[in-house]
Amino acid sequence: MKVISEKCKKCLACTEVCPVKAISEKDGKIVIDKDICLGCGCCASSCPNDAIEFE
Repeated sequence: MKVISEKCKKCLACTEVCPVKAISEKDGKIVIDKDICLGCGCCASSCPNDAIEFE
């Protein structure tokens, strides 16, 4: 999963739905910890700004 920072409004909807809590805010940006991300797509489907996509 990858965050498209130009589209991200930092609403944090993705952080609320991630089943393994792989998404957080760091230095003013939303980041996905790829070591624990399951690639399930819950974050992408919950993003109202289409700011998360599969890599």
